Amino acid sequence: QVQLVESGGGLVQPGGSLRLSCQFSGSIFSIYNMGWHRQAPGKQRELVAAITRSGNTNYADSVKGRFTISRDNAKKTVYLQMNSLKPEETAVYYCNARDTMTLYDYWGQGTQVTVSS
Repeated sequence: QVQLVESGGGLVQPGGSLRLSCQFSGSIFSIYNMGWHRQAPGKQRELVAAITRSGNTNYADSVKGRFTISRDNAKKTVYLQMNSLKPEETAVYYCNARDTMTLYDYWGQGTQVTVSS
């Protein structure tokens, strides 16, 4: 059973940075495409960034140039480096793993990111 555990969230001032981590366990990490999504209060969950098993990346337009997604297959971990954070990016950030064979999605429990002065 795949398990995803996010960490690294917290309170940061506008313009600040945070690095989120997602620890994967329970299967072969290298066959999964990974992603970060976020959900703000009263809004739908949205894709922030994704990285394929081969390392190709994709970003929401709103975060391009500020956020970087990466993965370490040896550590079974995916990261999201977030720079120049904005108050409107306050949300719960969720890690996602998609099995490239079955297309089944797994989700972590989420980590809160609050951008406020």
